Amino acid sequence: MAHDVARDEERKRPPGAGGRGSVGWTLLIVGAATFMAALDNLVVTTALPVLRDDLGGKLSDLEWIVNGYTLPFACLLLLGAALGDRFGRRRVFGIGVALFTAASAGAALAGSTGELIAARALQGAGAAILMPLSLTLISAAVPRERRGAAFGIWGAVNGLAVAAGPLVGGAITEHLTWQWIFWLNVPIGLALIPLAHHRLAESRGGDGRLDLVGTALVSGGLFGVVLSLVRGHEHGWTSGPVLAGFVLGGLLLIAFVRWELRTATPMLPMRLFRSRAFSAVNGASLLMFAGMFGSIFLLTQFLQLVQGYSPTEAGLRMLPWTGMTLLVAPLAGALTDRIGGRTVVATGMTLMAVGLGWLAVLAEPGVSYASQIPAFVLSGTGMAMFFAPTGAMVMSSVRPQEEGIASGVNNALREVGGALGVAVLASVFASRGGYETHQVFTDGLVPALWVGTVLLLAAAVLMLLVPRRSAKPPATPAEPDAPAPVAAAA
Repeated sequence: MAHDVARDEERKRPPGAGGRGSVGWTLLIVGAATFMAALDNLVVTTALPVLRDDLGGKLSDLEWIVNGYTLPFACLLLLGAALGDRFGRRRVFGIGVALFTAASAGAALAGSTGELIAARALQGAGAAILMPLSLTLISAAVPRERRGAAFGIWGAVNGLAVAAGPLVGGAITEHLTWQWIFWLNVPIGLALIPLAHHRLAESRGGDGRLDLVGTALVSGGLFGVVLSLVRGHEHGWTSGPVLAGFVLGGLLLIAFVRWELRTATPMLPMRLFRSRAFSAVNGASLLMFAGMFGSIFLLTQFLQLVQGYSPTEAGLRMLPWTGMTLLVAPLAGALTDRIGGRTVVATGMTLMAVGLGWLAVLAEPGVSYASQIPAFVLSGTGMAMFFAPTGAMVMSSVRPQEEGIASGVNNALREVGGALGVAVLASVFASRGGYETHQVFTDGLVPALWVGTVLLLAAAVLMLLVPRRSAKPPATPAEPDAPAPVAAAA
C-alpha cells in the first residue's frame, strides 16, 4: 500500500522538480549511458592493428572483435524493450548498464582474441538492453510539447558517439594502451548504476506479459540476417552459409509476423505499421544508417591509407562532419517542436546526400583536405537533422504503453541498416577497386559513395510520406500507462 502511495506521489510530481524522473537527471543519466553504448560500436576499428600485434589472431578474428558487438546489439534490442515493459524500464535499464560495465572490464582484461570477442558480445547485449529504454525514459520524463528538444539532445549525444568512435579509439590507442578503450567505461558505469536507481522514474508498458515465442522468433531471425550481412563480403554473397543465414533468418522473421498477428499478447503489434509515420521513419532510419555507416567506414580509411594521416589525425579531420552533430542536433530538435520533424529530417537527408555526392566528385588521391571540408560540414549538418527529430517522431506515432517496443524497433533497424551499409558499400568498393594503390582505392571509393548517396536520397523520399504535423498534438494521458490514441503525425 505504501509503495502504491509513493508511486502515485511520484507520478503527480511535475517534470523537472528535481526528484525522480526530473528532466535534467534523466537526460544526464540516459545520455551518458547511450554515449558509451553508441561509442563502442566503432571504437575498436582504429585499434585493430594494435590488437593484432598484442593478442594475435587471424584477420577474421579481428573482424569478429567488431561484429561480436554488432550481432547481439542488433538481435536483442526488441528483447531489451520487452523486458523493460514487463519488469520496469528503470530496473532493466540499470541491469543493462551493469552488464555493459562488467563486460567492459572483461574486455580490458582479455588475454586473447577469443576472450575479447566474448566480452564484446556481452557488451553488445548490455547495449541492446539499455539503448531502447533510453528513449522511453526520456519520453516519460519530458512533456510531449518539449520532447523534440529533449530528443535533440539525445540525438546529438548518440550521433556524436557513433561518428567519434574511430577518433576516440585511435587517440587512446596511440597515446595510452588499447585496454583504456574499455577501462574508461567502468567508472562511468559504476556511477550511473546508483544514479539510475535513485533518479529515474519507474514505468512499464503493455499488459505485463512477455511474448516468449515472438521474442525467440525475432531474435533468431535478426541473428540470421545480420550474421549473413557481416559475413557476405568475406565469404561471398552466394556462398552456402551466407545464403542459408538469409533464408533461415527470413523464414523466422516471416514466422514472427504470423505469430504476432495471431497471438493475444504480441510483443510487436503489427498494427503499428499501419501508421505511415511509424513505417516511414523506421524505413528512413534503416536507409540513413546504411548510407552513413558504409560511407564513414570507407572515408576514414581513405584519409589514412590514401592521404597518409594517422588514426588520430584522420579522426580529427572528420570533425567538420562529426562535430556538427553536437552543434546542430539540439537546434534541430527545438525546430521539430515548432514545425514538426517531417521537413527537418527530409531536408537533412537531402543535405547529407549532397555532401556525400560532393565527396564522390572530389575523391582522387591528390585532393586537398581543405576542399573536402564544405562537403563534410553538409554531411554532418544533415546527419544531425536526422538524429534530433526521429526519436520524437517514433514516440509520437504510437501509444504511450507501446513506446518501449517502438524504440526497440527503431534501434534494431538502425543497427541492421549499419551492418547492411558496411556490407553493401564494401562490396561495391571491392568490385571496382582495392588496396593495391592509391588510385585503385579511389576507383572503388567513388562508386561506393554514390551508392551511399542514393540510399540517403531514398531516405529523404520516405520521410515525405510522413503526414504533416497535426494542428494540435495528442494530449498526454493522466496515467503514464493509460491507453491513448495512436498519433497520426509526428
